[in-house]
This record gives sequence, C-alpha cells and structure tokens, in this order.
Amino acid sequence: MQTTLSGDVQRKLQWSLLALRLGVFLVMLVWTLDKFVNPGHSMKIFEKFYGISGMNEVAAYIMGALQLTLVFAFVLGFKKRITYGIIFLMHGASTLSAFNQYFDAFNNLLFFAAWPMWAACFALYMLRDEDTKFTVQ
Repeated sequence: MQTTLSGDVQRKLQWSLLALRLGVFLVMLVWTLDKFVNPGHSMKIFEKFYGISGMNEVAAYIMGALQLTLVFAFVLGFKKRITYGIIFLMHGASTLSAFNQYFDAFNNLLFFAAWPMWAACFALYMLRDEDTKFTVQ
C-alpha cells in the first residue's frame, strides 16, 4: 500500500533522516579516525571482539582508509543501497560482537548505545529513498 506524504511531513522526514545520517556519520567517523590516531587500539578491539589476532598497524591503516571512503560516501548519500547497507551490517557486527558485555549491563552501560544507533542505521537503510536532503544523486 503506497501512501503519499504531505509536503510538511515529507520535509520533516527529510530533515529527520539527515539528522540520523549525520549522527551515525559522526560516530563512524570517530571510529574510523581511531584506526589512524591509535592503530594499537583497533588491533586490540579486533582481537578481543572479533577474535582476529596478529593484525598490524598497516592493516589498521588500510582498513581505516577503506572505512573512511565508505563513511564519506555514506554521509553524502552516494549509492545508498550499498553504503547504507554496509554501514548497517558493519554496525550490526560491532553491536553483536560485544554481546557478552550486555550480560554485565551496569558495568558496560556505554555498550548499550550501540542498539539505538543500529536502529538508526536500519531506519536509514529502509527509508533510503526518502533520504534526499543534501545527498548526491
């Protein structure tokens, strides 16, 4: 069932999606920059949460460069089906990889912020065709 949104609702939706996109971008950008500023931290995260040991600084820089490209494509709304989808999957993997942290909730409260962000990534993916404010088409 296709419905047409009123102009006012469409405008509010576009601004809301832009706010979600910018919020997700900000978090993803900082996570990406961390790979350049503190590659050792990234190496520890990959070992602890993903079971990938032996990662070196060069690998962190390469992953950072690839992720930086993706994050900028995402914030620009470029190839939304692909970039929004990859961001959703990446953040989902990050959220689920920390699953054990949720069992000790009160000592790991910040990990719970991942869930609403993952929901925002999902909303952006599902509403990607409506997310047109300041995007490249």
